[in-house]
Amino acid sequence: MSGEKPAQRGERGGVPDGLLVGLLAFLLGLTVLVWTATGLAALFARGSWPSTVTFRNTPDALKSLIAQPHDVAAAWPATDPAALSNWGLFWGIFLSELLVLFVLIVFGIGVFARSKARRARARAARLTPDPAPEPRPEPVREDPTAAAAAMAAAAAAAAVRELAAMPGFLATPAAGAASGTTGMAAPGTAGALAGIASPGTAPGAGPSPVPLPGQAPAPGPGPGPAPLPGQSPPPTAGHAPGHVPVPAPGHVPLRKLPAPVGGLGAPYETAPAPVLQYGTPAERLAGAARRIAEAEGAVLVVTSSPALWAETKDARAKLGPVLLYDPSHLCDTPARMHWHPGSGCTDRETAAARAVALLAPVRPQARIDAAVADTAETLLRSWLHAAALDDRPFKQVHRWAQGGGANEPVRILRTHPKAAPGLAGEFENALTAHPERREIAQALTVRALSCLSSIHIREACTPHRTDALTLASFMDEGGTLYVVGEPIEDPRTNPGAMPLLTALTASVVEHGRRMAARSSDGRLDPPVTLVLDDIAAVAPIPQLPQLLADPPLPMLALCRSPEQARARWPEAALPAL
Repeated sequence: MSGEKPAQRGERGGVPDGLLVGLLAFLLGLTVLVWTATGLAALFARGSWPSTVTFRNTPDALKSLIAQPHDVAAAWPATDPAALSNWGLFWGIFLSELLVLFVLIVFGIGVFARSKARRARARAARLTPDPAPEPRPEPVREDPTAAAAAMAAAAAAAAVRELAAMPGFLATPAAGAASGTTGMAAPGTAGALAGIASPGTAPGAGPSPVPLPGQAPAPGPGPGPAPLPGQSPPPTAGHAPGHVPVPAPGHVPLRKLPAPVGGLGAPYETAPAPVLQYGTPAERLAGAARRIAEAEGAVLVVTSSPALWAETKDARAKLGPVLLYDPSHLCDTPARMHWHPGSGCTDRETAAARAVALLAPVRPQARIDAAVADTAETLLRSWLHAAALDDRPFKQVHRWAQGGGANEPVRILRTHPKAAPGLAGEFENALTAHPERREIAQALTVRALSCLSSIHIREACTPHRTDALTLASFMDEGGTLYVVGEPIEDPRTNPGAMPLLTALTASVVEHGRRMAARSSDGRLDPPVTLVLDDIAAVAPIPQLPQLLADPPLPMLALCRSPEQARARWPEAALPAL
């Protein structure tokens, strides 16, 4: 009988205890909210909490408010209506309390769930034994001496093959010594040339002749009668009838042997020649990462791929400071460098070069528009110079370009004691001589600076106190500067941040060229390496053709295709695919 009672109770059903407790808690909470909302509304509206607004009278008030939500005075009949607030303030406070309560409940549930999960992880960690650490193989280190010896042997073998391929060449050191001439091989390859002789060669007899391609090897030299003066030597057994005679030892043609590699007798390693290559994004990424890994000194990296920054920044951080100029916020990091595009423009030449770089992405290529482009350069050069002299932020240049405060730069250029002579006259002439040309040039300048309407790009142009010092010293410290931007194929309509990226890249390149020019041999040791990935779509600097023709710095420039490179630098002689 007792065993059937639970089943009978389950069949009859009933209200769960949890539902009852929840319903009671809801009604209690609703009562508290109505009570406190009425008292707070009266306190805010009348300055005091009515004494008759008590918790015991709240259930009757709640029933009345459900029937008549707009009549607060009817809900509290024992209270003077003048001591109560209007219904709008009451319901506003009630909803505010409800929202605060909801947020607190969600927060409490989250804290409880996190603490419970933390305790569960700790319990599982105590019950689970720690796995034994796997043995890691030690990295294999290459012997630098063996690598240097292998490189020397390869260079010597290549030199011997080049000399052996020449018509009529015969390696006869003994004959050369008899005629008083010096040896054929360079000092770094003498041992390699001597090692070509057969092991059975007698000392002083000299090595065996090097055969020509397609010719049987000649037998070793032996004692024989010397030819009489004026008589030709007899033919040897191993030579064909059509064999080219060997020239005299003093007239053997020479070829330039490979230059010694750094570390094998050379005073310093020759910097690699600049390269302009084309390829797919994956090929460009691999080539740029390889060149960054090979660089010994400071590196300037221009790229449209945040993956290149992510893959190489940790390795470069071990060699020096790593800076990132990313005004478009493409990289996932808060550590970004800020740069003022008008820095250094108190110098007239710097302001002129900066104006050319800022206008390079939007500059028209047609010759008929050359006058408009020159006018735009004059305007922007004058604005940059005036803003630098008066210590204005870069957004002031954008304001002047849009037509605001047009007389301010004229006044600064005329009255400032450090203003460049003659620049005020050029600026006024550009403003007043040809109004139509001035308007088009001003629109061109506004288009180049249109990215300043974005807040984060405008913030990137406001440097902190340490940014200028860090940028000026990263080359001396062997650091790395990453310039990252979006690839833009047609910047003349919407350049984005490309003018700022181009200006910074051109400024750093020019700084590196000046540092190289001040050195004794015209090069830096170690040099500043330029890795310009997708340079035509990120920062088309005007100096690229000159860098390819006269390389003061080792450089690797990567573009998508020859057509893209010719579209950016149409007048330059660029290599084909």
